[in-house]
Amino acid sequence: MAVEFHSNLGAVLKGSEEAIARAAEIIGGMAESYAKDLSPYITGALRNSITHATENNNRTILVGSTIEYGPYVELGTGIYAEGGSRAKEIPWRYQDEKGHWHTTYGRQPKPYLRPAIENHKDEYKEVLQTEMNF
Repeated sequence: MAVEFHSNLGAVLKGSEEAIARAAEIIGGMAESYAKDLSPYITGALRNSITHATENNNRTILVGSTIEYGPYVELGTGIYAEGGSRAKEIPWRYQDEKGHWHTTYGRQPKPYLRPAIENHKDEYKEVLQTEMNF
């Protein structure tokens, strides 16, 4: 009696990679949307700058802002800055474009990226499981 074996490993791996790519795009879009919803709105520039991308063969999802001041909104500034050295314990002054002087101690953080990730982990896990047909 002859027994013949056929390997479907290639098809399984290809299907897994496609499922991971679909899940990464869905999760990235969800996280981007949550971050936009949480971002403070003044001009809309920060909200409009939030985007997502994947790298490392869809194993890493990047969500962030391309705007220069994005990290300052997320982490705060001056004496309120998270993880900073708090070197500026005293207020500082600056002059605006109209010549008016202002004094500040910094700004409180207004996280929009971290909560968009941390508060929805179960949803992201569910998307991955659905796409992988678990």
